[in-house]
Amino acid sequence: MLKTGILNPQLLSLLARVRHTNMLVIADRGFPYWPMIETVDLSLVNDIPTVLQVFEAVRDSCDIGEVFMAQEFLDENTDAVKADFSAALKGIPVTYEPHTLFKEKVPQAIGLIRTGDTTQYGNMIIVSERPPEDA
Repeated sequence: MLKTGILNPQLLSLLARVRHTNMLVIADRGFPYWPMIETVDLSLVNDIPTVLQVFEAVRDSCDIGEVFMAQEFLDENTDAVKADFSAALKGIPVTYEPHTLFKEKVPQAIGLIRTGDTTQYGNMIIVSERPPEDA
């Protein structure tokens, strides 16, 4: 029986299939449904869990090479919210792009994790780390 780390079996199964350069979306409660992408719905009620809570759990289990977020996130959120995301993303390169371009990447993701988050444009596409050059 698992006692620590991610306990959700569907989420564990999805994470176990992520390979080098695969993308995984962590999205808020209102993010569009993508029928061609496996979705693990963790939403319970507003802001439980949040994108950052899920990201931090996933970060502990995966090698993350980069993150994509919507440029609108920077315009629509308070300094405190941006600081929380910045602290969680410390050490990981983040690219901010228009939300329309962000959504164009979604169909290429291996899966989508839906949260109960209500943060405006707080969605992330995480990209697993590239293999070492000598691999």
